[in-house]
Amino acid sequence: MEPIWRLPVEAIHDITASAGPLSFVGGAGDFDHEGRVRNPGDLGAQIEGAVANVAQALAAESCKLSDVVRLKVFYTDDAAEDWDIVAALAPLFPDDPMPVICPMPEPLQPFDGQVVQIQAIAQRGWRQGTNIRAVPLEAPDGPLSGRRVSAGLRAGEFIAIAPGTAPEIADGVAQTHAIMERHEATLAALGAGMQDCVKMESTFFGTTRAEWAPLSAARASHFAEPGPPATVIPCQRLNPKGALTKIDLMAMRQFRISYDKYIPRGDSWPDRVWDWPINLPYRQGISLRGMIWLGGQVPSEPYANTGDRMMAGQLEGQTRMTMSYIRDIMRGFGRSPADLKLMVCYYQCDEGEKTTHRMAEILAACTGNALPPVTLVAKQAMQTKHNTVEIWGVGQL
Repeated sequence: MEPIWRLPVEAIHDITASAGPLSFVGGAGDFDHEGRVRNPGDLGAQIEGAVANVAQALAAESCKLSDVVRLKVFYTDDAAEDWDIVAALAPLFPDDPMPVICPMPEPLQPFDGQVVQIQAIAQRGWRQGTNIRAVPLEAPDGPLSGRRVSAGLRAGEFIAIAPGTAPEIADGVAQTHAIMERHEATLAALGAGMQDCVKMESTFFGTTRAEWAPLSAARASHFAEPGPPATVIPCQRLNPKGALTKIDLMAMRQFRISYDKYIPRGDSWPDRVWDWPINLPYRQGISLRGMIWLGGQVPSEPYANTGDRMMAGQLEGQTRMTMSYIRDIMRGFGRSPADLKLMVCYYQCDEGEKTTHRMAEILAACTGNALPPVTLVAKQAMQTKHNTVEIWGVGQL
């Protein structure tokens, strides 16, 4: 039997885990069992190696590649476009409908020689179920000719929506509204709506509150309260050219007898946990179907909605404070960070792999257990010069 792969970190860590009906693989790269990158700098070979590692990880949760519903792909290659990533992945996922693929270009990777990492969400046996719906995404001619790419996919109750962009529109706020309107239409075609969302992820260009606020208000206007947990991260690159923001969604909706129905959810927002400096409908933590979904936590001022960052620019202190917020939210469900089954950490990476190792050590200490499947996203800069980290995850209820 081939030895299981691992991340190039000292901390003990899981590479796959399950919560409720879903199984998660963190940032799988082209690593061997000693954590070495097998094909340094080779995007195509690393995509194949990372997918093979996703398959190996999922097998531990009795899942196959055909069970994957959503892939988030962070890639580093100035010559590659998002469609190149989808085209490279398509042959590795031959079953139709294709999983939703969410490509995200990143100038940095967490480890030396790495150019791609792939995060996967799977649901065991969903293709044998009865409630399967897919909305196709128009793909360019070429390698994808003849394949139906998924703009949205419903696998039973779980729904994934591919990232939207609107480069044909010049203004960022107008781009945001156009993307959200398309997402609304895709959700409707899948028997769902915006209030069924359990997670929103978005990126934008900017490192100031003035750059963040107009796009944030535009996104928020498409949700009624209570909205989903949200994570919004600044980007340093987007594809295609002209895109100023990118937004993808995950949702859950039940099919009861013959109707699509909203799934009630629990809520946790302790008083200590911050609020945004503008009035937004999102929640910090929700629970449903045996899962806890977290909003992106940052080291903002506690008991306040100032948005001011504590311990400005201090990665270790800010990471510990951010994890303390996750601890507070999880406690509201009777759980702790040790119950996380996926952790996604965006962090300002000033010293390359050295910073990544430091982050892994801090995160391991804060979980008080083996690290859950983790996606480590190295960033050149975060939301402001005072902020260095944002973390979200999914836990087991």
